[in-house]
Amino acid sequence: MSRNAEVIVLALDAHDVMEPLTRDDQDRTWRGRFVPVQSQWPGSFGAGWATEFDRIGQRSGLLKHLGSLPWPRPESVQVLIHDEEDDCFGLWMIHDGRLVEVALPHTQRFHAPAPPEEDYPPTPAVLWRTDARTALPEQTPRDRRDPRSSW
Repeated sequence: MSRNAEVIVLALDAHDVMEPLTRDDQDRTWRGRFVPVQSQWPGSFGAGWATEFDRIGQRSGLLKHLGSLPWPRPESVQVLIHDEEDDCFGLWMIHDGRLVEVALPHTQRFHAPAPPEEDYPPTPAVLWRTDARTALPEQTPRDRRDPRSSW
C-alpha cells in the first residue's frame, strides 16, 4: 500500500551508529537508507539524518531497529516521523531503554480498526492536531486496534 512518510533522526555523537544506515541493506526488515542532514554552516550541525518511504511495507521494523542501536548518547536520540495523513511530525525518544512516542500538546493519534487478516500490513495511526480540526473522529477502542507496529 502506498503511503508516503518522512523520518528524521537527531542524535549527538552518532555518526558511527548511523553510518551503516546510510547504505541499502537487504537483511534489514525495513527498506531504504538515511542521508545526513547538512547545515549551511559547516561543523555547526551534523547530528541529523533523514529518509523517506513511499510504501507502508518498506518501513516495517524501523523503530525497533533504531531502538536497538548502541547510541553513545541515548538521551539525545529523537526520531521525528511524519506520515502523509499526519498534521505534524510525531516524536519518539529513548525512555527506560526503549524508543517510545512522546505525547505532544494539542495532538492525538487516531487508530483505525485492525485489518481482517494479518496478511495485510498494519495501518498507521494518524497524528492530528486537536486544536486545528473542528471534527475529530471517534477513537477506535484499544481491543479493536492492530497491535502490530506499522513502524
